[in-house]
Amino acid sequence: MDRVRKLTGAEPLLTKGFTGKGITAAILDSGIYPHPDLKERIIDFRDFLNGQTGCYDDYGHGTHVAGILAGNGKLSRGRYRGIAPDCRLLPVKVLNRRGNGSRQDILRGIEFVIATREQYHTRILNISVGTLEEGKDDEELIQAVETAWDAGLVVVAAAGNLGPGKESITSPGSSRKIITVGASDDERKEEFFKRSRIQPGYSGRGPTCACIVKPELTVPGTGIVSCNARYASTRRAYTVKSGTSMATPVVSGAAALLLSLHPDLSNLDVKMHMCESAVDLKLPGSRQGWGFLRIDRLLR
Repeated sequence: MDRVRKLTGAEPLLTKGFTGKGITAAILDSGIYPHPDLKERIIDFRDFLNGQTGCYDDYGHGTHVAGILAGNGKLSRGRYRGIAPDCRLLPVKVLNRRGNGSRQDILRGIEFVIATREQYHTRILNISVGTLEEGKDDEELIQAVETAWDAGLVVVAAAGNLGPGKESITSPGSSRKIITVGASDDERKEEFFKRSRIQPGYSGRGPTCACIVKPELTVPGTGIVSCNARYASTRRAYTVKSGTSMATPVVSGAAALLLSLHPDLSNLDVKMHMCESAVDLKLPGSRQGWGFLRIDRLLR
């Protein structure tokens, strides 16, 4: 996360007091562990798999995503803090201990976030989840995220890890309305790929089946150090993960920073400001969309 903050221009903003305070982001994922970097800002927890009321994350994905979005770096003296370290969190568990989830549970999770958006003052819905094989769209999921968008939520979804072929954006990231995020560094030639299930060039590419240019934005997603859900048992506060799942909360965190500064902005305003703040990487639109998000330009 120290590398991510530097590359996206977020580092100097945090020192100036831009921290996402007053904004709530819902995270649709595998749950959340009450990590010291996160627990003070977890405002509620909903489990659509097992019905538990206490926070837990038996897969570890959701906790890692939450740390990227809003970890305060307490156990690393700030080194691994997230993009919006004062943002409130509403974790919604829809993935099981293997990282799998049913369409119905994901739909129920989205409906819950929409129904409670005024209660929790939720402005952002982070979906680091993708479904089905490349070249196909899940119309139910797309309709659900577009309903969330129409309700005023800034919906940010992963492009998926089925690249580099065309039409490899996963649902619901293939929705024309929401903000879809790819990984800018998915082709880094590093030792990491030799010991990971993920392959170089993994970030989903457009266009979608409906010929929509996707993703909208790219940011770093490879080799990201963030909060470890197994901290209690291993005493390792942080762990490393890669994927467009890790890139997505960087953009959600940027949205939290912008909305905390300008709370009257609509989700369409946020999307357009992000478009204008992206740096052209001189790559095809199917690879980068608008380009690489610079958070310092976004808040300028």
